[in-house]
Amino acid sequence: MAPKRRPSRRTTARPSRTVDKKAAPNNGMAASRVIREVPPRAAAPTVSKAGAKPVESRGKYVYCVIRSEDALRFGAVGLGTVPAEVSTVHYKDIAAVVSDTPIEVFDATRENVLAHERVNEAVMRDHTVIPMSFGTVFKTRDDIIELLRGAYSAFIDVLLKMEDKVEFGLKVLWERDEVVKQIEREDDDVRHLKGEISSQSGPTYFARVQYGRLVESALQARSERYVSEIFEALRDVAVASRANKPIGDKMIMNAAFLVSRDREVAFDAKVKAVGAKYAHLTFRYTGPWPPYNFVNIRLKLERAAPGS
Repeated sequence: MAPKRRPSRRTTARPSRTVDKKAAPNNGMAASRVIREVPPRAAAPTVSKAGAKPVESRGKYVYCVIRSEDALRFGAVGLGTVPAEVSTVHYKDIAAVVSDTPIEVFDATRENVLAHERVNEAVMRDHTVIPMSFGTVFKTRDDIIELLRGAYSAFIDVLLKMEDKVEFGLKVLWERDEVVKQIEREDDDVRHLKGEISSQSGPTYFARVQYGRLVESALQARSERYVSEIFEALRDVAVASRANKPIGDKMIMNAAFLVSRDREVAFDAKVKAVGAKYAHLTFRYTGPWPPYNFVNIRLKLERAAPGS
């Protein structure tokens, strides 16, 4: 079991958006759009020093791990039809952020995913967090303490590396048909074949096959060039980056960037500048998030299994 990236399909409440439209020559193509999707902010948690040890329940849901020697309470912001009280379980100077829960397999519903992320995003306001994968449940507090003890060195190492850093997601999309038209205008071989197909009155099967191959090759080359250039342009405002698999025909880039908190404004400005350079692409980016894509710790303790 390991802390993992956030679920691939983020089903949050509709975020507020900031759209930048830059005037630029577009060669007949749609103007670029840089869309900043800001995570909806949960109400600030009421953080207090924990008092007496809470009554043990059937299980403990773990949201994240932080560095703290003080026992903390974050209020009723956790999973559940009635949001559960969120608090900490400690080993030395690290703590798991948890809430009481039935021992069960949690479905990745919109409400559950939102609650999981809501806690992580609330805690990260004042702490560096190691986000746990959705649905991480342990039987008892002692099991969580054993988790923290067994992986203590790994947790400390990651917390130090992730200190004062957040994650931004960036997806870049294009209108495939518009890009094909651009290729037809700019690529001599493609333009020639298209003209040949249009002018022939007889069978055009082989010409169409060749045309399709040339267009797909050109699309692939152009996509790879754009992605490479965008990664390179953002290199100096990010600590690290990760390429994930694009989703659907329109998406050519699906990436995560680890950014220092003091470079968030610079990252935002650079994304907008890069977006203005590519008149026919849409840049859609989100954050800040906990560093879901940049944490990978293998844990030795098994989670609680339903019915065990």
